[in-house]
Amino acid sequence: MGFPVSLRIDDEHVPEDLADTVFAWLREVDARFSPFRPDSEVSSHGRGELAPHELSDDLTEVLDLCERYRLATGGAFDARLPGRGLDPCAVVKGWSVQRAARSLRAAGVRRFCLNAGGDVVVSGGPWRVGVRHPDHADKLCAVLDLTDHAVATSARYERGDHIVDGRTGRPATDLLSVTVAAPTLTEADAVATAAFAMGADGITWAAALPGCEVFAVDAGRRVTRTDGFPLHEGG
Repeated sequence: MGFPVSLRIDDEHVPEDLADTVFAWLREVDARFSPFRPDSEVSSHGRGELAPHELSDDLTEVLDLCERYRLATGGAFDARLPGRGLDPCAVVKGWSVQRAARSLRAAGVRRFCLNAGGDVVVSGGPWRVGVRHPDHADKLCAVLDLTDHAVATSARYERGDHIVDGRTGRPATDLLSVTVAAPTLTEADAVATAAFAMGADGITWAAALPGCEVFAVDAGRRVTRTDGFPLHEGG
């Protein structure tokens, strides 16, 4: 789905093929769930070729998550935008990488960092994770200390105004970036995108969710940070 993935494992005696298994799973996800592949399950369902009872359990789970966030945001987050077809990528990315992290833990790995396009899930720690400055690609606006946690950022700096407010059908432009730390990347990634789509109200919405901590920069360059955001001392 167009994002680079890196994996660092600090444990000893790791099975040699474990990393290959992780990347094979992510390639499988791309083949099955990418809306940019006409032969994917998502594309087939989006065209009406697959009825709900014909969907895989994985896609059913993803669509249920999409519906959960659509309802929670009053329609600001929507995987079915008019004119765009079915696009669950905002949920699939975090969900699939969290699933990969779960497989690493199941294999006995206790200390790792899995980074998918800047969205990160870690085991063990603390791991130090930087958040890119929304205006300057070579600078950071925050540094986190993460232990057994995940963090995701939704922003305009990489892909422009690509996040749409489903309530209006127009790009969401109230915010420059929203970073969410949460127990899983499934939640961190979806909540960051949903909050961005909601605009200024999304900061308060995300901050009120159990287990979520938020660092946001609005279009006026004002920063909002929840008290529990795992900011590195001095960062």
